[in-house]
Amino acid sequence: MVKSAAKESILSTIYAYVGVAVGYINLLWIFPYVLSADQIGTLKTIQDMGLLLVPFAQIGLGHGITRYFPKSRPHHYSFFTFSLFLSLLGFSIIGTLFFVFQEAIINAYSQNATSIIDYLFVVIIITFFGVIQSIFESFSRSFIKIAVPSFLRDIFLRVGLGALVISYFMGYLTFSWVIVGTAMIYGVTVIALIYYAFSYEHFRLDWNWKSLPSSFKKQFLTYSLITLLGTAGAILIMKIDSLMVSSMIGLEANAIYTIAFSIAVVIEMPRRAISQIAMPIISEKFAEDALDDIHHLYKKIATHQTFVCLLIFLLIWVNIDMLYHFVPNNHIYQAGKWVVLLIGLGKLSDVIFSVNGEIIVFSRFYVFNITATLIMCVAVITFNLLLIPPLGIEGAALASLLAMALYNLLKYAYVKFRLGLDPFTWQLGGIVMTGVLSWMLGDLWMPKPENPWLRIIVSSGTVSLVYLAGNYWLNTLPELRKSFLDKLKSWRN
Repeated sequence: MVKSAAKESILSTIYAYVGVAVGYINLLWIFPYVLSADQIGTLKTIQDMGLLLVPFAQIGLGHGITRYFPKSRPHHYSFFTFSLFLSLLGFSIIGTLFFVFQEAIINAYSQNATSIIDYLFVVIIITFFGVIQSIFESFSRSFIKIAVPSFLRDIFLRVGLGALVISYFMGYLTFSWVIVGTAMIYGVTVIALIYYAFSYEHFRLDWNWKSLPSSFKKQFLTYSLITLLGTAGAILIMKIDSLMVSSMIGLEANAIYTIAFSIAVVIEMPRRAISQIAMPIISEKFAEDALDDIHHLYKKIATHQTFVCLLIFLLIWVNIDMLYHFVPNNHIYQAGKWVVLLIGLGKLSDVIFSVNGEIIVFSRFYVFNITATLIMCVAVITFNLLLIPPLGIEGAALASLLAMALYNLLKYAYVKFRLGLDPFTWQLGGIVMTGVLSWMLGDLWMPKPENPWLRIIVSSGTVSLVYLAGNYWLNTLPELRKSFLDKLKSWRN
């Protein structure tokens, strides 16, 4: 099982980064070259609005499935069918509420983003497919099968979106059909995921819900509803700023913000892959009451993912001007430079504080998610309302940074107080200090050649060399260093 989990994690990470590359091609070259800033803003606002509704529509079942899957044996298929039914019921409620409050949504965008109003029906279609996708992905994760869902989500979906925009450029589609086609791409992704699930017999429909005890179903639904806020909060902090930028400033501003956000979000890709594989393990360890194992995992994940993610952040920031240099119409989009820094720092706060959220979700203290998430939701909306008017898109980015930092501090303090777990070690501090030194050498002290490619090579090479050498010398990752030395000895022999 460990080897299989490791393989799935590695494949998922590879797919995530290939997906990032495809996303970069889409958002940093194809979209700015083909679409106007207003069109990019429209497309991303519709997507974000649809995806923001997903956790509410699936009523928090994603984490509930992961937590209660081990307890559902041997009635996995009944559990799956029951979960699918509940998710469809949740979608029906959210869909109804969406149309009831449609007039309020129209009023919010009627001044600065009127084109959004014509595509509100696409929002609910994306939400529907997103709900089904989340349920199938949760069960795949419980079976430690995350590679194929990752491929469909991170690569297939983005390739499809790029193909739609290229088709528009070639005159095969109107922009309206690009928006509608976006929902259709989500639908094709879901169909492929369903085919994979059933063809490998991970799932089948079983309507014998009586095989699941009433107490089990009650606990599962209660837990899911409670963790709904935690799941929704994580999506809210990623999407609400984009939606508020469109509403309060305009679609062009959202296009600038979206491209900057897409550059920064790559920093947390390793964390996402690690979280996917860590969640079922943490759930199992809590079921076994193996708190020491969880503590060890908490620390290990903090150091390893910070080591990788901090290097990515440094490479992005020291090359930020060159990244924008290659973006078509960069005179428009380079205004988002400081958004990259602020969002990047926010993502690093998620990374450094490790899997504190996952630990809370699968512990007996999961109810705390309600308090933490309510505070975070109020904070992110309040910060946006206060900071967007005077600071524009930088205000939205700063609001996200403050909200993410506050959210992580709350979760860290609670895990420390309730469970006595702490992710911080001297190795983690050494990684951060080495990162600061690498940035100073690569960005402040090294010469900056005029040739963009040469500048990227000099900056990236300096940062990487100092960062890797510094961490090797400090021995911040003993296992990785030992593996490297063993490999070096085997080559010499």
